[in-house]
Amino acid sequence: MTDIIQAAIEGAGADELNALAMPDSYRASFVRREDVGMFDGLESSEKDPRKSIHVGDVELPELAPDEAYVLVMASSINFNTVWTSIFEPLPTFGFLDRLGKESVWGQRHALDKHIIGSDASGIVLKTGSAVRSWKAGDKVTVQCNHVDDQDPSAHDDSMMAVNQRIWGFETNFGGLADITVVKANQLMPKPTHLSWEESAVNALCNSTSYRMLVSGNGARMTQGDRVLVWGATGGLGAFAVQYVLNGGGTPVGVVSSESKVKLLNELGVEAVIDRRAANYQFWSDEHTQDESEWRRLGKDIRGLVGEDVDIVFEHPGRQTMGASVFVTKRGGTIVTCAATSGFMIEYDNRHLWMKLKTIKGSHFSNYREAWHANKLICDGKILPPLSAVYSLDEVGDAAWQVHKNLHEGKIGVLCAAPEEGLGIDNRELREQVGEDRLTIFRRHN
Repeated sequence: MTDIIQAAIEGAGADELNALAMPDSYRASFVRREDVGMFDGLESSEKDPRKSIHVGDVELPELAPDEAYVLVMASSINFNTVWTSIFEPLPTFGFLDRLGKESVWGQRHALDKHIIGSDASGIVLKTGSAVRSWKAGDKVTVQCNHVDDQDPSAHDDSMMAVNQRIWGFETNFGGLADITVVKANQLMPKPTHLSWEESAVNALCNSTSYRMLVSGNGARMTQGDRVLVWGATGGLGAFAVQYVLNGGGTPVGVVSSESKVKLLNELGVEAVIDRRAANYQFWSDEHTQDESEWRRLGKDIRGLVGEDVDIVFEHPGRQTMGASVFVTKRGGTIVTCAATSGFMIEYDNRHLWMKLKTIKGSHFSNYREAWHANKLICDGKILPPLSAVYSLDEVGDAAWQVHKNLHEGKIGVLCAAPEEGLGIDNRELREQVGEDRLTIFRRHN
């Protein structure tokens, strides 16, 4: 591994990298099948990723013809990392076992260790015989849509494929490791002006936000739209507010502290609601929502931007969905991609059907959408919301931070990269974007 890492960092070409022997094993973070029941009887908030995530050597799998080995310089923590580590809503070994039944190559994934992580930036080490567009030595980021292009349902929009999966969550060999195995159609160019850790935090959340707001498969945001963004300094929300600003809309960011208000203001978001200061109580008890609190939120939104919002960027789920449906304008759209506060949601359907509103489900993105979203990162038009960096040995601690909502933006993880700040090739573009802009989230962390 030392020789491989050194050669890749020093810019070895395809011939030199291809001549290097791949190791039999590599360092990775993983959860174990034998630990699935370790948190039985505990509430979600009591389950601790630091106890379930392990870091150690794992066996290197054989490479399929349409795949590549990537030396992972950096990765990041997503909510699906947390879900895997606390075995909710289901243990992910069931996903791996189903994939294992599909094909000879799928069998590699059905192991007793699940190597986690759904983001990565790194260097291609070797490619399978069917890979055409990438070669050893290419600097890449990885998007997490793992899809079988032989299935007709995967065409037109691959997110509609019956066997679509999220790499590192519903597949094995994820990105929180020194090496990962990915399909060639997961690879995208690394942004040349960003470091490895800055490049690693974007693909999953940025592509998800792009599909939700910009793509024709999402809310179809247009110029002038007012968009309510829950968790506007989080991994998803930080990208969402940038897309609204870039698209000529008006974001209304909802955050939970005065410091987060200031962060959004520096990012260019003027309309911000501090929900902790407002002390909204959408639920009067476990089973009852308070419509007067929905009305108070709607009044506060109108006080900031003059009208009800056209779109709600919704991902907390149970805690906020009732309010989201209510405050959306007549004919507006609530687009949702997650449910971090609970999957079983409730809302007053009268406010949906009588005012012709739409709830739109959205899940990650297809390759084309991810490519376009990555291009905006590469062009410096969307900023990476990197707020902190941990080492691979500290993945459990980093996942704990996300689980307990103790972070802003995205948490990066150094894997094969020996230190922060490496991988920047285009200093001129970095200067044009501005160091102050690129480090907003780190300075506010």
